[in-house]
Amino acid sequence: MVRLRSFLAAPALALGLLYCLTNPYPSPAQASDQTGDCRLDRVELRGDWGQASFTVEIADDEAERAQGLMFRESLARGAGMLFVYPEPQTAAFWMKNTLIPLDIIFFNESGQVIRIQANAVPGDLTPLPGGDNVFAVLEINAGLAARYGISTGSEMRHEVFSKTAPIWPC
Repeated sequence: MVRLRSFLAAPALALGLLYCLTNPYPSPAQASDQTGDCRLDRVELRGDWGQASFTVEIADDEAERAQGLMFRESLARGAGMLFVYPEPQTAAFWMKNTLIPLDIIFFNESGQVIRIQANAVPGDLTPLPGGDNVFAVLEINAGLAARYGISTGSEMRHEVFSKTAPIWPC
């Protein structure tokens, strides 16, 4: 019985290898690390305060950006949502239907923090401006930007900045 299993395992292994060599789609591990040090599901931030990283969901189309973190009852401490625009623009956020307090961090096209709206109040309809030339926005739990020291001028590394001149490339 052992010899039969070995005999059948060799063709299966060969077929698996052939599939891997010809499959144009990366494995989940490859997909999360297609740009060397960068992962699609993670952002890294740095400044004179040190470094921090967050696991993120990406909102890069109109529907995803409109939904954002609305109606969620919690957000893990090391998690966030990264909103990405097709090009830099004037942007403002509000907290309509958002149930958790957030820090909203606005980035320019190079990945530099240009504004932070700290401790945004759940349900508040007041526009929270990010300014002009906003390319990406990171939402994290309220208070974390201050706790980590994230401030204007801090830098983010993520693949979304790879088509521009990133301040902190992958």
